[in-house]
Amino acid sequence: MIAYKELLAKQEAYVKELRREFHMYPETSWKEERTSKRIKEELYKLGIDYQEYAKTGVAAVIEGQAAGKTVALRADMDALAVEEKTDLEFKSKNKGVMHACGHDGHTAMLLGAARALSEIKEQIKGKIKLIFQPAEEMVQGAAKMVEEGVLADVDGIMGIHLWADLPTGRINVESGSRMASGDYVIVNFKGKGGHGSMPHQAVDPIIMASSFILESQAILSRETNSLDPVVFTLGKIKSGSRFNVIPGEAEIVGTLRCFKEKTRIKASQAIKRYAEKIAKSYRGEAEVEIQKGTPPTINDQKCTQIAETAARKIAKDSLIEMEKTTGSEDMAYYLREVPGVIAFVGAAFADESKNYPHHNAKFKINEESLKQGTELYFNFALEFLKKY
Repeated sequence: MIAYKELLAKQEAYVKELRREFHMYPETSWKEERTSKRIKEELYKLGIDYQEYAKTGVAAVIEGQAAGKTVALRADMDALAVEEKTDLEFKSKNKGVMHACGHDGHTAMLLGAARALSEIKEQIKGKIKLIFQPAEEMVQGAAKMVEEGVLADVDGIMGIHLWADLPTGRINVESGSRMASGDYVIVNFKGKGGHGSMPHQAVDPIIMASSFILESQAILSRETNSLDPVVFTLGKIKSGSRFNVIPGEAEIVGTLRCFKEKTRIKASQAIKRYAEKIAKSYRGEAEVEIQKGTPPTINDQKCTQIAETAARKIAKDSLIEMEKTTGSEDMAYYLREVPGVIAFVGAAFADESKNYPHHNAKFKINEESLKQGTELYFNFALEFLKKY
């Protein structure tokens, strides 16, 4: 293992430099052309053949000397439509776009792991597939990659998320549900327009929407197990054109998050039933559309054990427990097809004043975390091929 440590240490400057480059030139979902091009250039330098998937996605295979299983390592590469407000010397050069979630680090770490793994491929029994995925922020890229066959020959997979809520040097990997499903909820209340001075002549959809917004939380809390979290957040309401006009419609839009498919179905049914009931009580109608997004992200038990072993090789005390999160990740689409795991690698600063939430305009990662991420990719691949 000492030789491996030295091999990985050689990648540190490379990974940091690449991460900074990706950070300076962020690209939003489905527009990752420059990032994709740079990934291909780096793979070409390593003599690793690649294929294109999902428009800007890239997959490549490192073939070992002997036959065996195929393990996949996944990194997402898109950025967000956020204007960066950090003081970094390598801050975004693309106006209104920023890597505010760590995907620049994910991509750089996977390329660093690829460099290290390609140097020892004669020792590898099996294949290592490198997956660079677009459009995670829209939770669409993984589904498209899967649809186009990126997992056709894969026996297991690991993804990493740099996590600003964990101390740098610590890694979380646990089996079971780790991230929630994320569904898109649209409720359109329909009434009858009229003059604001004579509401009795109208059927007010704003009243329907307001009642639903206030009461929906209560009904969900009474229909789902309090030990099985459900988050229903309404983030947008659209209605009306003028202060003295009662509109004919009011639309509210939100998100539903669950950890279990059964709960997801039950909560969706409750939202629909309750919206229709509220509308009817006010003499109106409700049209409810729930667009299914990413499913819950569920870690396989055996792959989790392999990832734990890989993490302990970085440092004996690297593992840390973390509560599951109601955020969503399209890593879930891979985990629905093959056994796998998502690991959270701590990226926080010791100085709390430097830490900002993911998707914040001042978001930063502690670049020391890039070492742990690169090594975790590397170790997991070797452990999987040895033990699975």
